[in-house]
Formats: sequence, structure tokens, C-alpha cells
Amino acid sequence: MTESTTARRSGGRAARRASRAAPLEDAVRPVRAGLDGGSYAPLTDAGVRSIHTAALDALAEIGLADAPASGIAHLTRAGATLGADGRLRFPRALVEDAVAHANRRITLHGRDPAHDLQLGGTRVHYGTAGAAVHMVDVQTRHYRESTLQDLHDAARIADRLDNIHFVQRPMVARDIEDAREMELNTVYACCAGTSKHVGTSFSEPGHVTAALEMLHMIAGGEDAWRTRPFVSNSNCFVVPPMKFATESCQVMEACIAGGMPVLLLSAGMAGATAPSTIAGAIVQAVAECLAGLVYVNAVKPGHPAIFGTWPFGLDLRTGAMTGGSGEQALLSAGCAQMHRFYDLPGGAVGGIADSKLPDMQAGWEAMCSNVMAGLSGLNMVYEAAGMHASLLGFCHESLILGDDLIGQALRCTRGIEVTEDTINLDVMRETCLDGPGHYLGAAQTLGRMQSDHVYPALGDRTSPKEWAELDKPDLVARASARKEAILAERAAARFDPMLDAAIRRRFDIRLPA
Repeated sequence: MTESTTARRSGGRAARRASRAAPLEDAVRPVRAGLDGGSYAPLTDAGVRSIHTAALDALAEIGLADAPASGIAHLTRAGATLGADGRLRFPRALVEDAVAHANRRITLHGRDPAHDLQLGGTRVHYGTAGAAVHMVDVQTRHYRESTLQDLHDAARIADRLDNIHFVQRPMVARDIEDAREMELNTVYACCAGTSKHVGTSFSEPGHVTAALEMLHMIAGGEDAWRTRPFVSNSNCFVVPPMKFATESCQVMEACIAGGMPVLLLSAGMAGATAPSTIAGAIVQAVAECLAGLVYVNAVKPGHPAIFGTWPFGLDLRTGAMTGGSGEQALLSAGCAQMHRFYDLPGGAVGGIADSKLPDMQAGWEAMCSNVMAGLSGLNMVYEAAGMHASLLGFCHESLILGDDLIGQALRCTRGIEVTEDTINLDVMRETCLDGPGHYLGAAQTLGRMQSDHVYPALGDRTSPKEWAELDKPDLVARASARKEAILAERAAARFDPMLDAAIRRRFDIRLPA
């Protein structure tokens, strides 16, 4: 064999490797944001109707307490009734009318339009969320308080992960005590870390006003912001069971006025602040979110609102949350089925681990609920990666490993395509009758190897011999190495220096310039 022949063959292999490593166009990728799910339905049709009827009865007969004065005015004007007991009750016709006129298809914008998310139907998206108060240090196996830098780093990492489609604040900056400064710095840290859609929360309406001023600066003006709002408000507008959260409702009204999409978040705990049965917890969450939908549309008809039924599981032996349980997976899948029934953009939780570290327990817990959420067609799967200790801890390495895990969950969501091309009996005939007796070199195999198959970035598929020859690489250590590599580079989403300086003159930004 000549040197030139060897070079040509080596060059050909290198070119093929480079081609396989290059980013694929969306149309060719085996998984991507917005794949259609919906093949899994844990509730029967009769069960869905029973939950719907029970939710309407609960709103009409029990109603919700503690609405702010502004909420009472909006809701009674829309047709709710205020009882002598201070509870607002919702006639069936009022609720059905709100559902009929609600915004059924929502675009959650990214700062980069390439990251826009189209919500509705059974289109599935995975992302972060939560309010963890600790960071998991995989090197020391200790928990420490989370900081603003940790939050910014999480956004920077998520910006580089293909299967993390949005970044809702996953942890609290515990190093900033003042709530206003913490919330404004949270907006800055997330938006400076990622150009994907960002979600965050506010504790007071006045904080919304200040945050909108910052967002107008980032967007290039109020009109530009209102055209493409790239931050949404995660709003716990209810305190289960069946009470409005007064200040959160006022925050919601301020966000609606400012053109910010809202996530109507009902987060009851089954057996504590929600009924202990899976069906009962879904009924209450649906009822509360229907009340929120009426509220939003009474303030501004058609305003973008996500039907955020987030019931959580509870270990009734100990009172511990069970975010990684099969019951939690069923709760979220059942909620997704109710979103489909109403044809409303919706979200629920998936991917939570009760395990304290990225170990086998964390893997099975995260995979169970993430797969079921995707199969059920949940539009927004929140808390899908990085969450440990039942939402008390967040781990950068688990966020990175979660990208691989969600890739497999999305492949399950995509399902099995049965077409003339995927069956292709001619390929089988040629291989078995006239060919080599295997499909390794078949044009179909080579042509579809990237469009049909998801290849993990860090997951190990080597043989034991190859694994030993590679010095037995550790999965978490590989995730740590990737984290360091990402954070060693400047964030692609960072602001223009002049804009950043202007933001820092106006606000007390705690991250180093």
C-alpha cells in the first residue's frame, strides 16, 4: 500500500468523523425541541371527564379564598361570585368560556430566535426550574449554599446543552439577602448566561417594574421587548389547598401589564396540601389552574399563560417529598393528559431526583418521569435536569448528564416511524440473498445512522477491554471535565460591553464584570 493511498484512506475516515461530529440541521436530528409526544395516556377517557367535572364542581362549590382586592374586582367583573365567607366561586359557564377563549398556542421567545419554543398540542420541551438552596459538590460529596455565580454558571452550561430547551431559574442566590436585589441579579445572571428562554419569579410587584426596566435595556427598548419577551414569570398564584397567594397574584397582574408570559403554578403536595390520591391531587391542581386561567383572561384576554399543574408526591411514612417516584411520574403524565383535553399549553415537573448525588438512584428517578412526561406530550417539562434531594440541591454535573438522559427520553418520545423507507424489504432481500449477510455497510444503515439514533455525549458504550484501556473513565468525572471546559470559555450570551456597563450603572449587579 502506498503512502498516498494510506493518506487518502486516513483522510476519508477523518472527513467522515468530522461530518458525524458536525452539528446536524434540525430536520435531520433524531431529537430536538418540540417533538410530538402524546402516545401515553394514563387516564381513561372516562377518567379525564370525571376529573374535569370534579374540578368544575370544586370551583363552583368550594372556590378560592384570599384574592387581592384587584383580583376580586377582575374576577367578579368576569362573572365569579364573592361569598360571605370571602371565597370566590366560579360558575361552570365562566370557566368553560375562559378555556374556550384562552391562548392555545404560545411562543416562548429566546433572545436568540433559534431558541424560540412553540407551545401547544403535544410538543415537548425540557428545561431547568426550581428554587434549590444548595449546590451539590461532587468532589467533596457535600452540600453548600448556592450562590449567584452558581446560578450564572448553570445558565452558561445549559446554553451549551442541546436537549435543555429553556432555563428557568433552578436555584436561589443565597449570597444576596435582599429579595429585590436577589431577584434582579437573578434576571441578569440568567440572561447573561443563556440566549434560551428564561423563567424566573418575583416576590413583590415593584420588583417586576425594576426587572422590566432591565429587560427593556437588554431587548433594545420596550417595543422590542413586547414583540419578543424572552423571560417569563413563574408564578405561584395559589397556596394549596384552594387559596390565592395574595402578593403573587399582584405580581402576576404586574407581569401581564408588562407583557411578560406567566406560568400559572399550582404546587400542592399530595397528602398534605393536596388530596393523597393521584386522581384527587390532579383534580385540585386542575381546579386551581382553571381559576388562574379565568384570572389571567379577566385581566387581559388571550395573554400567554402556561397551565402549570405541578402536584408533588409525598412519602406518607416520613413526610418527605418523593419527586423521583413512580407516583410523581404518573402525576405529571396525568396532568399532561388534562392539558391535552383542554388543548392548553401546559407544564409539569419531571426529572427530579430524591437521591443526594448523581448516582444510580438519581438516574432511574430522573429517567422514569422524564420519559413518561415526553410520552404523555407534556409541553414544558420543568426541573428536568440537575435537581437532587427533592429539589433542595442542584448539581452542575447532573445538569450535563441530564442532557444525555433527556436525549434518550426524547428518542422514546419520537416513537417508531413505520414507512416504506424504514421497512424497506429490498434492503433485507439484498442483504440476505445477494449480499454479505449483515447490514453494516448498507446504504440505509449509513444514511440513517444520524437521523435515527441518539448518541450520548458522555455515556459509555465501550467494551470492558476498551474501558480498561481508556483507564476506566468515570462518568461523573467526565461531566466535571466538560463543566470546566464550558466555564473556561467566555459565555456566548454575554452582553455587549456598552450595554453591560449601562446595566451596571443602573442596577447593583453582583457578578464580576
